[in-house]
Amino acid sequence: MDRACIIGAGSSGIASCQVLHARGIPFDCFEAGSDVGGNWRYNNDSGMSSAYRSLQAKSSRRCMQYAAFPMPDNYPDYLSHEVIAKYLDDFVDNFGFRARIQFRTEVTKARPGAGGGWDVTVRQRDTGTMRTERYGAVLVANGHHWDPQYPEPAFPGADTFTGEQIHSHDYRTPEPFAGKRVLVLGIGNSACDVAADCSQVAARTLLAVRRGTHIVPKYLFGRPTDHLTLMRLGTRAPARLQSLAVALLIRIAQGKVTKYGLPRPDRPVLCAPPTVSDSLLSKLDHGNIVVKPTIDRFDGDRVCFVDGSAEPVDVVIYCTGYKISFPFLDEALTGAGGHHVPLYRRVVPPRRPGLYFIGLVQPIGALMPIAEIQSEWVADLLQGRAKLPPEHQMNREIARYHEATAKRYGRSARHIIQVDFLAYLRELRRERQMGARRGAPGVKRTTAVLDQPAGPV
Repeated sequence: MDRACIIGAGSSGIASCQVLHARGIPFDCFEAGSDVGGNWRYNNDSGMSSAYRSLQAKSSRRCMQYAAFPMPDNYPDYLSHEVIAKYLDDFVDNFGFRARIQFRTEVTKARPGAGGGWDVTVRQRDTGTMRTERYGAVLVANGHHWDPQYPEPAFPGADTFTGEQIHSHDYRTPEPFAGKRVLVLGIGNSACDVAADCSQVAARTLLAVRRGTHIVPKYLFGRPTDHLTLMRLGTRAPARLQSLAVALLIRIAQGKVTKYGLPRPDRPVLCAPPTVSDSLLSKLDHGNIVVKPTIDRFDGDRVCFVDGSAEPVDVVIYCTGYKISFPFLDEALTGAGGHHVPLYRRVVPPRRPGLYFIGLVQPIGALMPIAEIQSEWVADLLQGRAKLPPEHQMNREIARYHEATAKRYGRSARHIIQVDFLAYLRELRRERQMGARRGAPGVKRTTAVLDQPAGPV
C-alpha cells in the first residue's frame, strides 16, 4: 500500500495518525513544531500556535475527547490548554506512533506527481535540508487558526495611529498592557477572553463590537451547557425548535445580552457561532469592560467609533479571526478563494484524487471527534473499503451544503465551514456506509470498522 503524508500534528493531525496506524496504513507525519498539540501547545515553537496563558476549552471534556481514547474521569469538565496538551501527549504515547512524526519539519510544497500520487517537499528546520518524496495520498491537517486576519480594508488612519496594534494570535498574557488603555476589537471567544484578561491590569478596557452575538455560559442548571445543547435528542428536533429551546435556557440563566450593553444579536441562537464565556457579562456588569461600537477611523492616539464617540487608546488588539491558508498548495489545486474550499462532505476536493482535508470545519461543538471520524472515512477510502460517488454527485452535495450554510448563517466568509457537531458526525457515518456499498466487491456495510462509534453519544 502506498504511504500517506499527514501535514500537521495538532489535534486533527494526530487523530489521522492514530487511525492510519491502527489500520496498518503506512504514513509519514510532518510537524513544524517540536511537539504535538498545535494550538493547544502554549508557546509552540512552530510560531503557529495562538494559545494564550488563560486559554481554556469552550467544549466540555465529554464532548471533546477522542472516541478511541476517552479522557480520565478525574479531569475537570472544562480543560486548560496545559491539561489538553498532556492529554494529546498521552494519546500519542498510548498508541505508540510518536516515532512516525517528524518534528521541526515543515512541508513547503505538495503537488500532484507525474503518473499519480503526490510529490511532497519538506524542509528540516534545524539544518535547512530539503527533500521530496512521493506519496499515494496527502491528508492536510495544518489547522485554520494560525494565519491572522486583519480588517480589510484597514480602518482609515490605522497606519498613522500612535499606539500599538497587534492581533490576538500574538497575545499571550495581560501583563504587558498593565496601566494602559486597551481596545479589543471583536466579540468571539478569543476577544472575550483577551478583554477579560486585560481588564484585570489595564487602566481602561474597551470592547468594540460590530454586531451582536449570543453569549453562552459554560454551565446551565449545574451541567456543562453542551451536554444539554448537543444531546442526540436535541439534534433530531427541527432546527427552529432547537434554537428556541436553547435561547429560552440561556435567557432564563442570564437574561438578555442587551442589558449588559451589548447589541442585540442579529440572528437566532444556533444560526451564528455562539461565544462561550462565564466572565464577560460579569465584567460588563461591573464596569470593568466598556462596550463600544465598531471603529470608524483612527486619529493620532485616538480611536473614533461609528457612533461619533472617541477614546484615547494605547493598544488595539484585533480579535478578527484567521485566514484559511495552505502555503504548500497551489491555490488552483483546491479552488480556494478566500475562505471557500469546495469539499465533498467537507473533506474531499472532487478533482484532486488522493488529497484530503482533516479538521477544516468550524463546528458548533468540538473538533477532535470530528477529525477522528473524518480520518476513519479517509482510511476506508485508502484501503478500498469505500468509494466516492461520481464527481457530479459530489459537486451537487457541495452546492447544497453551501446553500444551506448561507441560508442559516448568512453569506459571511467566516461561516462557510460551519457544521453542527452531532449532525455532521451522523452525516459522516452515513457516508461511510454508503461508500462501503459503492466499494469493492465483498465489502459489507456491517464491517466492524463501520460500526465503531465516533464521538460522544
